[in-house]
Amino acid sequence: MPDNSKRSLRVTGDKYSEQSPKGQRDVGGSRTDSLEIQVSLSCTFLDFPSKYGYFLRGYRMTKRQYVVGMDGGATKTAAMLSDLNGVVLAEEMGGASNPQVVTPEKTAVVIVDLLEKLTEKVGCGTNEIAAIVAGLAGAGREGDKERVKYAVSAEAKKRRLSISRVGVDTDGRIALEGAFKGKAGIILIAGTGSFALAKDYKEGIHRAGGWGRIVGDEGSGVILGREGLSAVARHMDGRGKPTALTGLIASQFGLSTAEKIINAVYRENFDVATIAPLVIEAAVARDIECGRILNKATFELAEHVRVLVRKIEESAHARSKIPLVFIGSLIANDNVYQKILVHKITFSMPQVNIVLPKAPPAYGAVLLSIRSVQDLA
Repeated sequence: MPDNSKRSLRVTGDKYSEQSPKGQRDVGGSRTDSLEIQVSLSCTFLDFPSKYGYFLRGYRMTKRQYVVGMDGGATKTAAMLSDLNGVVLAEEMGGASNPQVVTPEKTAVVIVDLLEKLTEKVGCGTNEIAAIVAGLAGAGREGDKERVKYAVSAEAKKRRLSISRVGVDTDGRIALEGAFKGKAGIILIAGTGSFALAKDYKEGIHRAGGWGRIVGDEGSGVILGREGLSAVARHMDGRGKPTALTGLIASQFGLSTAEKIINAVYRENFDVATIAPLVIEAAVARDIECGRILNKATFELAEHVRVLVRKIEESAHARSKIPLVFIGSLIANDNVYQKILVHKITFSMPQVNIVLPKAPPAYGAVLLSIRSVQDLA
């Protein structure tokens, strides 16, 4: 009776050896290529030699395959190389890869540099990378994604590297995949901007917010800063209540008069989002105006979550609480803003469970890479 245990045939030096649960044995044959053959179940060896030592009946011969996932932003890029089972074998860090900040061509240089470093660490060639997915900030539009993919292809060709499939997605999409390791859940992002993403039980992807600072970005650093400056302007005019924020802005940024504030905002490209931490600081000191700003902002963020909870519940009956992960400088850290938001969500949506992410965004890109390979199998 044939042994149906899982086996592999490996080229080592000038010999071929069969590896099975019973141990390793030489099977002869001359070395003709550097190749590992993955042996499937329920197959048997025949008794005559072939090109790779023995002829394999019903065996599926495949080269080693790996995938790469990357998480790129305005300052740095994290990259991981894994096998098709999701086991991470190498990690690297690179420079900025947001195509809106450094151009698609420079983004491509960073991506290909990281690819070469990862493959060198593992000891494989770029031709063994079955798929690459780069989740990039600033790549939300299809045109941006296509420009980056074209630039990566051109950069690889310039270096005479073989690259199979390159996918470009958003940084939010890979964060969603990593946060729950491919399962259903919601991520709420609030940093300079804001939006929420969800994956339902049928793997549908849903979005709320992300309309930008002019139309949306409710609860973000930009909106907190803008509302804070508006409160200061009303205070200076005598149209609004006094706020401690006036003194905090004057002390930290030297913006002590209406003229200085106007010049900074409209002529000097002042980053309004940098006011947000001061709004939170004033609210902690029981400033009424800043407390009002945080209350309104957290209500808006909670509404993002509420919409996506409904989408998930419509996809299938939830057997457990829906996981929610906070991402971004404003809400991922322990502060009064986060506490107000947590209270609003848990009080009004008891079916939601706020948790920490299971894996980083770069690993989410790895999972999407593996999925792309499986879809083509």
